[in-house]
Amino acid sequence: MNRQNVKKKKRKSKFKKVSFIILVLFLGLSGYIYYQYSQGLQQASGKSTVSPVDKAKTEFNGADIEKMDKVNILLLGVDSRGEEKSRTDTIMIAQYDPENQKAKLVSLMRDIYVEIPDKQNYKINTAYFLGGPELLRKTIKQNFDVDIHYYAVIDFKGFESVVDTLAPKGIEMEVEKRMSENIGVVLQPGLQNLNGKQILGYARFRGDATGDFGRVERQQKVVNALKDEIISVNGVTKIPKLVGTIQPYIDTNLEGLDLLAVVKDFFLNPPADIETLRIPVDQSYTMGSYEHAGSVLEIDFDENKQAINQFLNENTVISQNNSAQQQEE
Repeated sequence: MNRQNVKKKKRKSKFKKVSFIILVLFLGLSGYIYYQYSQGLQQASGKSTVSPVDKAKTEFNGADIEKMDKVNILLLGVDSRGEEKSRTDTIMIAQYDPENQKAKLVSLMRDIYVEIPDKQNYKINTAYFLGGPELLRKTIKQNFDVDIHYYAVIDFKGFESVVDTLAPKGIEMEVEKRMSENIGVVLQPGLQNLNGKQILGYARFRGDATGDFGRVERQQKVVNALKDEIISVNGVTKIPKLVGTIQPYIDTNLEGLDLLAVVKDFFLNPPADIETLRIPVDQSYTMGSYEHAGSVLEIDFDENKQAINQFLNENTVISQNNSAQQQEE
């Protein structure tokens, strides 16, 4: 056998060994992902025998998006409690810009009095109650001129499960004061690790003079803390289990190749921080009341549309002092 044939045989043998190692790694990784995903599903099913989020095919005419464009996702937090229809306590527009590695979060306060297409004017969270994510998307477009590409409705029980799966020892948060009213837990002030139920209570608390304004600020702090946990090495390894855990509690049109593209870009180009904006901005609203809607926020739409456009499209952070004009609901 000549030297050239020996080299070919060695290369062929080496190729087979490398191919076998790659196959073993692939099968091992696939098995790990499937196992973690199954564990998440089992964990979720152990807490609820009925999926609390309506997964019926929902019409959602999101805006078209070009490759590498900024992605706007409508994030909605609901507490279904087995009800057929529910209002959403949390309305956020999450934006991810993979090209500039920026993540932004706009919180729309639920009591903003808006025009709801083909309906009576009402609080913005009523749009979801009347027509789901699609009517809320139309309402946001009509009142704030923001294009939404995708939506995700997350039941609060799913949020608890995500936190407990991601951080079994809890997530570190600074609790500003004693909190207990209508949140199902009692929180004492100070820096501490909060489990899923506790951190949900922290994010939902509004039983003080700051009302919904304080709640929105805490929700934004919680989102940033979750982001840090998810992009950590420990968090990345738990992604398959997280997906399984939250699946029964989430309804979204972000799936398949679209979901993979967003997740890939997020983990390959993670943002250093999540910039936040609250709508209405300071000194742009007054308190109002209607017989059919109760207490509402009457806002200056021109000023708030300009603030959102500047925040989402001009890479500019809008400074807010959330202590200004805060009033008890």
